[in-house]
Amino acid sequence: MKRTPVAELLQSKEFGKEIQVKGWVKTKRGNKNVAFIAINDGSTIHNIQVVADVATFDEELLKKVNTGACVAILGTLAASQGKEQAVEVIAKIIEIYGIADPESYPLQKKAHSLEFLREIAHLRPRTNTFGAVLRIRHALAFAVHNYFNSHGFFYLHTPIITASDAEGAGEMFHVSTLDPKNPPLTAEGEINYEEDFFGRQTNLTVSGQLEGELGAMALSQIYTFGPTFRAENSNTTRHLAEFWMIEPEMAFYELADNMNLAEDFLKYLINYALTNCADDLKFLEQRGIDDDKTKKAEDRNEMTLIERLKFVVENKFERLTYTEAVEILVNSNHYKKKKFEYPVSWGTDLQSEHERYLVEKHFKKPVILSNYPKHIKAFYMKQNPDNQTVAAMDILFPGIGEIVGGSQREENYEKLLTRMEEMGIHAKDLWWYLDTRKFGTAPHSGFGLGFERLVLFVTGMTNIRDVIPFPRTPKSADF
Repeated sequence: MKRTPVAELLQSKEFGKEIQVKGWVKTKRGNKNVAFIAINDGSTIHNIQVVADVATFDEELLKKVNTGACVAILGTLAASQGKEQAVEVIAKIIEIYGIADPESYPLQKKAHSLEFLREIAHLRPRTNTFGAVLRIRHALAFAVHNYFNSHGFFYLHTPIITASDAEGAGEMFHVSTLDPKNPPLTAEGEINYEEDFFGRQTNLTVSGQLEGELGAMALSQIYTFGPTFRAENSNTTRHLAEFWMIEPEMAFYELADNMNLAEDFLKYLINYALTNCADDLKFLEQRGIDDDKTKKAEDRNEMTLIERLKFVVENKFERLTYTEAVEILVNSNHYKKKKFEYPVSWGTDLQSEHERYLVEKHFKKPVILSNYPKHIKAFYMKQNPDNQTVAAMDILFPGIGEIVGGSQREENYEKLLTRMEEMGIHAKDLWWYLDTRKFGTAPHSGFGLGFERLVLFVTGMTNIRDVIPFPRTPKSADF
């Protein structure tokens, strides 16, 4: 008989119908006459209750049906006698696929810290919290492709192995087939990468943007959605060494068009989660409320999870320049009373505390900042006529700060070349990128959205390592 997912059974009203449910045992309770077995197969956060008449089944078999065991149950669907759910399964046949020794199975029915669960990342998807996070992650990934497809964008697969550093930061993972113990050397004693697989030094990409621009110069509207890598030795709650980026690039878009698209895109994604992940979001919201009870009053969230999500979709994003934002921050009581940890002045890169103040305290809505000082931004951003700022934009969210960064790209060949020289970026390494400014250049723009940063915001989790199945961080590449 074909298996019916738990999510489908919980919505069914076909009482008396013979069905088969398969999944993992969450709990088992009962008495000498009847056993109540809670089964979950990952299709929903809710379990389905299986009722087993003790007299019908072998005693040794029922002993093996404990937390963590994987079972297949043939039975009939019935109206539930309890209050928690509308249906239950009356078991006729129980088959055990895999037992779980109660003495060694690490996911018993008790609270586990997120730190402990990171140590058993191969099992943590079975918990309610991580099941909810992974289902929401899936829904958001589907929504990304759905949005761009419906808006006439083409999905472009940009290289994972690259010879360029889009960010110019130099924190990249090297890719090589050379013998690390005895690499070929040049006359100067340096590693001779001409003898490497690609004939030059290559790395794992930090961004698909530069190649994405090439696609936009032919297809008008493209997006990339793939893994990116950064060898930054950072052990914070906001950094991963391997993460996923969403990067649309659009020909004929100026900065205002870029901001409009990014705002609409973010609202669509969050609305999609609110509509399609309601049960998982309610669970995670309650988890956040319970967690807040253990915190000091000043550290608690002012809004619940679902309130924060609605805060984004129901408000028009406030738009202002970086210069205006600095003026607001410097004139704030927060600044005057020295409540900011980091200094604020024109020309400094705003920190998360400054961004959150603008969103949560001053405007009380999401914010888009634009026209940043050019010396704190990347070489490819369009220079404004004042020669001091570039046509960049960042979108700021409550609780998280920056979630999107983008810009209008510099389409002028001479200006781009001059800026590259100023920043020590060799034109010979990016000749192909410069060619798009020589042959049929056009105004164009794009932005980047870190997928894990989005999932972090939508789920209300507080550590980015808990919104990706198997996090890659310094000194950690297990599983």
